[in-house]
Amino acid sequence: MAKLDVNIGALHLKNPVMTASGTFGYGLEFQDFVPLDGIGGIVVKGTTLNSREGNDYPRMAETASGMLNCVGLQNKGVDYFCEHIYPRLKDIDTCWVVNVSGSSPDDYAECASRIDALEKIPAIELNISCPNVRDGGMAFGVTCQGAESVVRAVRSRYHKTLIVKLSPNVTNIADIARAVEAAGADSVSLINTLMGMAVDIEHRRPLLSIGTGGLSGPAIKPVALRMVWQVAKAVKIPIIGLGGIMTARDAIEFLMCGASAIEIGTANFIDPAVTIKVRDGINEWLDSHGVESVSDIVGAIR
Repeated sequence: MAKLDVNIGALHLKNPVMTASGTFGYGLEFQDFVPLDGIGGIVVKGTTLNSREGNDYPRMAETASGMLNCVGLQNKGVDYFCEHIYPRLKDIDTCWVVNVSGSSPDDYAECASRIDALEKIPAIELNISCPNVRDGGMAFGVTCQGAESVVRAVRSRYHKTLIVKLSPNVTNIADIARAVEAAGADSVSLINTLMGMAVDIEHRRPLLSIGTGGLSGPAIKPVALRMVWQVAKAVKIPIIGLGGIMTARDAIEFLMCGASAIEIGTANFIDPAVTIKVRDGINEWLDSHGVESVSDIVGAIR
């Protein structure tokens, strides 16, 4: 059997398969379908300093080879997570990562500092790239200055592994990656959803309540692969790749483009056990090709 464990900075994962925030709840919702301790890392749903109701309905729409969403970071806030969710997941043997969002650098930093105090949460994923909230979110992730300001604020108050989730809705994602690396990020994850929309032609209006939303699913994989490949050549910190991963083959493509680990998102809605299937598929491919460790194929494309 091939060696599947990988490192994301100081974060050690038993295998390179993680879940993408917003597609796996708090993980607990999936424990009847998949062994949570068999997943390399679980990124829980977006968490903010204060509770958020999210956007009005409708906020999801199916598209060709994908889906649009404008959920809007609905959650009960970081204190609720610390008091009610954390005690239920802290003893499950996987790497727990909290996706942190906010409307200002101070909001991000305060939320991150409260997560910092939780012993069994070894990392956060800083969401500076959400395209479906009215304030904050993607506004910080589309300029080097904005991205850097949030990362510096969080880095001053957060002392564990800091992963920064990058927006694809930019001219040059490598520039943003270099900026957050310089500001203290330990890793970057990419890509978040692409801005998109769908139209109800009978009522002559957008299908989503706020007009636009984030496009995810297989349709965005070629864009995600290109951006992971570009960022891998631009930074020295580890990369987590995501965007349209449905199979082990998809995951291996991201690893070969330079990702040290991957996250699975939309596919969880189709098959709740997809993470374990992808993990096992990666292992089978490595064994069949005589590769001893998954790390040996990271950045392997010529």
